[in-house]
Amino acid sequence: MNRPAPPPTEEELHAWVDGQLAADRHDAVEAAIARDPALAAKVAAWHSQRDALRRLHGELLDAPVPAPLMGAFGRTRQGSSWTRWGGLAAGLLVAFAAGWIGNAQWAQWHAPRAGSQLARAPALREFVHDASVAHAVYAPEKRHPVEVAASEQQHLVQWLSRRLDRPLKVPDLSSQGYTLVGGRLLPGETGARAQFMFEDAAGERVTLYVGTLDARAAGSPAAAETAFRFASEGPVPSFYWVDQGFGYAIAGKLPRDLLLKLATLAYRDLS
Repeated sequence: MNRPAPPPTEEELHAWVDGQLAADRHDAVEAAIARDPALAAKVAAWHSQRDALRRLHGELLDAPVPAPLMGAFGRTRQGSSWTRWGGLAAGLLVAFAAGWIGNAQWAQWHAPRAGSQLARAPALREFVHDASVAHAVYAPEKRHPVEVAASEQQHLVQWLSRRLDRPLKVPDLSSQGYTLVGGRLLPGETGARAQFMFEDAAGERVTLYVGTLDARAAGSPAAAETAFRFASEGPVPSFYWVDQGFGYAIAGKLPRDLLLKLATLAYRDLS
C-alpha cells in the first residue's frame, strides 16, 4: 500500500521557488501547492519578493565571484557566477539590497542590464504571474470554481465586458477537448480583470486571464508585438500575448505543446 507523500517543508517550498528542489520531490510539492490556495498564495508572495530584488539588483547574480570571496570560501572555478553560491549569494543580495533600497540614485545607477522581455517589463511580468496564481487558486475548486457558470454564458460575457470596459468573447477550445466551465471577476493592478475557465473530459482545467495593461506594460518592448511568449514562473506555466494594450494569458498545468495549441485557438478567436 502506497503511503501518501509527506507535506512540503518550508525548506522544500523555498527550494521550489528557487528552482532547486530535488527531482524526486518536485511533482509532490507542485501538486501540494496546486491543491492548497493558502500554500499557493505563500509561494506567490515569495516569488514576488525574489523578483523585486532581482529587478533591483539582477546584475549581481550574473557577476563573477569577487577575488576576496574566492579565497575566503574555498574551491571554485574562476568563471563561477553568484548563482553557484546558492544561499550565500541570496544572503549577500538581501544585505546589499537593504542598504541600497533607501538610496534611490544608487539603485537607479545599479539597474539590471537588459535580460528577458518580462524582466524589462515589470508590469507585464506581474500580469502574467497574477494569471498563474489565479489559476492555482481557483482551478482546484470542486464546488465553486467560477462565479457565473457556462449555462449563463451570455450574461457572463456581458457582465465582464461591462466591468472591463471592453467587448469580450469566449474562445472556442472544443477542438482540443476543452469546454467552458464559466468565469469570474478578479482585481488587478489597474482595475478589473477576468478569468474564463475551461475543462476537458478528464477534468483537467485551463484558464484564460484577460485585462487592461497599464502604460508601463503596454509601452514595454515585450508588448510591442502580439507573438506568443512562454512563462514558467509562478505555480503553473502560461502562454501570454498583448494586443492593443490588452493582455491575455492561457495558464494550466499542461504540456507546453498543448498549452500553445490552446493559446493559438484562443488568439484566433479573440482576434
